[in-house]
Amino acid sequence: MQRALGTMRDAMLDAVRGAELVRKLGHVRQLGGLGIESSGPDTVIGEICEVRPRTGAPVLAEVVGLREGRVVLMPYGEIQGLGVGCEVLATGRMPRVPVGPELLGRVIDAFGDPLDGKPAPRAEALRPLKSAPLNPLTRPPVDQVLETGVRCIDALLTLGRGQRIGIFAGSGVGKSTLLGMIARNTLAEVNVIALIGERGREVREFIDRQLGPEGLARSVVVVATSDQPALARARAAYAATAIAEHFRDAGRQVLLTMDSVTRFAMARREIGLAVGEPPTARGYTPSVFAELPELCERCGTAASGGAITALYTVLVEGDDFNEPVSDMLRATLDGHVVLARRLAQQGHFPAIDVLHSASRLLGDLASEEELTLAHDTFELMSTYERNRQLIEMGAYRAGSSAAIDRAIAVWPGLTAFLRQRGAVGCGRAEALDALRAALAAPAPEAEGEPA
Repeated sequence: MQRALGTMRDAMLDAVRGAELVRKLGHVRQLGGLGIESSGPDTVIGEICEVRPRTGAPVLAEVVGLREGRVVLMPYGEIQGLGVGCEVLATGRMPRVPVGPELLGRVIDAFGDPLDGKPAPRAEALRPLKSAPLNPLTRPPVDQVLETGVRCIDALLTLGRGQRIGIFAGSGVGKSTLLGMIARNTLAEVNVIALIGERGREVREFIDRQLGPEGLARSVVVVATSDQPALARARAAYAATAIAEHFRDAGRQVLLTMDSVTRFAMARREIGLAVGEPPTARGYTPSVFAELPELCERCGTAASGGAITALYTVLVEGDDFNEPVSDMLRATLDGHVVLARRLAQQGHFPAIDVLHSASRLLGDLASEEELTLAHDTFELMSTYERNRQLIEMGAYRAGSSAAIDRAIAVWPGLTAFLRQRGAVGCGRAEALDALRAALAAPAPEAEGEPA
């Protein structure tokens, strides 16, 4: 009897502890564009609230701004059915995402809910979307090569584990295809892929064609399509980074690919304008240029022995590589790979413009012999490009310059090396051997000299 009474008492105490004794309520006062203004509740920036329509399920919204007597929220879903006077309930929750090894092989949305039709993954833990930045003095140096399976990157633009690099290109030049090739062939233990603002059709195509079953098995794909609200698109970028941080803290080697960081910046611009920030360069608000470095700096090496190698695709508006987001990311990241439309139009895949690309850690990762090989390649390509018009017009006479003669001799082999069709990658040693062979072509004999 005593045991039964004790059990009942404990159950009643648990019910009291879990009861909602105080409710923080507000009411919608204005709906306009992307934002919702309410009088109350008592809340803080980033808190999740429920906006309750007169009929239907509540709409989740996040607090993005506070004004005198007003709270500015942005919804995660549709706002149809909401009106002035609807209740706004502060939940007390901050944005978090489920993390853990059960996410491998899964396709999820910005909230961790499954999109692949399978049961919801069992989370090992819930992690805040925004974590404290790492102390820069505790970061180990980037001193290990990360093989991507792409010949020209491994041989000429060598990447390291923990490096952050941008893939800059206009629309339709092959960013997603290159990302899929790297994700399939890289030697990283875990791939975390964020598809931000993509077309719904392209999501399925990327997973089936570019990533493939083998790539998906060791990947976590976080998706926020272009038709979703700006807050959901921005949240997906933070969720993917938080998932990658969890695996890095466990000592894993992680490859984080985000396609594209420009659409994240566009989402942040929409949020900033809705809050009332002034537009600056190309309409981007000041908070965009504060959040981009904050997002990128969360990647890199850590004291745990793990590392996040980050590949961010940068959608260059109008093929202008000096537009504000591109210019800032080029200065923030540890290197950039530029895809050229003229190469793509020639059927050159991957359309990497080697002379306009750079890896800032090439000198730390490559040996002296490999550096010499890369510099010789850059010099020959630069010589050929400077004299391309003369060569193609037939105005250049063989024997006039030994440097131009050698550039002409190696150009066909070098072009074949830079092209890489098909899904199968190759190792870095194989890539370096192929580059040596391409540069070993004999120089042509000058006109008038005996054969």
